[in-house]
Amino acid sequence: MEIVIGISGASGSMYGIRLLEILSNMDVVTHLVITRAARQIIEIETGYSVVEVEDLATHVYSEGEFTSPVASGSYRFAGMVVAPCSMKTLGEIAGGMSDNLLGRAADVCLKERRKLILMPRETPLNQIHLENMLKLERAGAIILPACPGFYSRPKTIDDLVNAMAGRALDLMGIDNEVYSRWG
Repeated sequence: MEIVIGISGASGSMYGIRLLEILSNMDVVTHLVITRAARQIIEIETGYSVVEVEDLATHVYSEGEFTSPVASGSYRFAGMVVAPCSMKTLGEIAGGMSDNLLGRAADVCLKERRKLILMPRETPLNQIHLENMLKLERAGAIILPACPGFYSRPKTIDDLVNAMAGRALDLMGIDNEVYSRWG
């Protein structure tokens, strides 16, 4: 299986990093796109360098690399997770704008009817955010807000991050035991 992981400039870059950590230990090929803003956020929010994050992926592309395989619908990959998904990125995808590789790969997912999971991390939400999410859901995207449950009685921030990463993997159809499920 091959999937694209997009990390955009919203707070919560650890969600995308955790997905890469988990997938690097599985038989999954990952294609990573990190936006310029996300590169700054990774350094601010986490103990990781961008190079360390990139080393977790199978393939890494700059956001301007439109000749990468994932920019084409003819290249076969299962889908994409954008974690976190900034409102800027969400709006660009909803508007059909592909001015960077992250947006283009998301557009490929929509047009080819592949899984596109967007993990917005913003609060509160305004009407424009909500309308963009509804527009994307109607186009086939799955909106997975970064809102972890507390039924498992998380004890650490890692528990909360794992819950969201595990849910994203579930939605992508990737078996995992990353988080405590209900029941």
